[in-house]
Amino acid sequence: MTTTLLIQNETTPFTVSLPSIAPMSREEFYAFCQVNRNLRIERTATGEVIVMPPAFSDTGNRNFNLAASLWVWSEQDGTGLGFDSSAGFTLPNGSTKSPDVSWIRLERWNQLSDADKASFAPICPDFVIELRSKSDSLKGLQSKMEEYLENGVSLGWLIDRQNRTVHIYRPNQEPQILESPDIVNATPELSGFQLSMAKIW
Repeated sequence: MTTTLLIQNETTPFTVSLPSIAPMSREEFYAFCQVNRNLRIERTATGEVIVMPPAFSDTGNRNFNLAASLWVWSEQDGTGLGFDSSAGFTLPNGSTKSPDVSWIRLERWNQLSDADKASFAPICPDFVIELRSKSDSLKGLQSKMEEYLENGVSLGWLIDRQNRTVHIYRPNQEPQILESPDIVNATPELSGFQLSMAKIW
């Protein structure tokens, strides 16, 4: 048994195998993230740990704009809570993911214990957004979006700035691809939420 680290760079991840270390438990993974707070860290369902560098400045700005747009709508709507890219969630398949932006219905969030909320909460968001950066492969993000759907996401957006497209994911449907949209609409899943793309491209 080994723990495998997949370390992301600007093109493809490279692998570091730690043969004397068994795959991390949930508690060990949490502790690993605690002592490496300057990194973005996720874990696959098979126990591989994915280490990503901090977001580049322009990507961070656009992530901020995404989170701000969702926050404004969420405050007015009142039916759920929004999360930024620093929030990690343990999905039903055992993986730990940190979407760039996510949202969870309040009644689902309130079913969690305080201890669960204070860790990588064992819940799959209802809505996720992933923003492709220069270090992300489109294929890898598409697989990630499919994994979100398999674990309970109702709506997912993959924003590909390089190709100016937005991939819309819904359960039991083929992804819809929008070419250079000015606005992306989340209705009916998030009734009334619209994202202006002017500050995202």
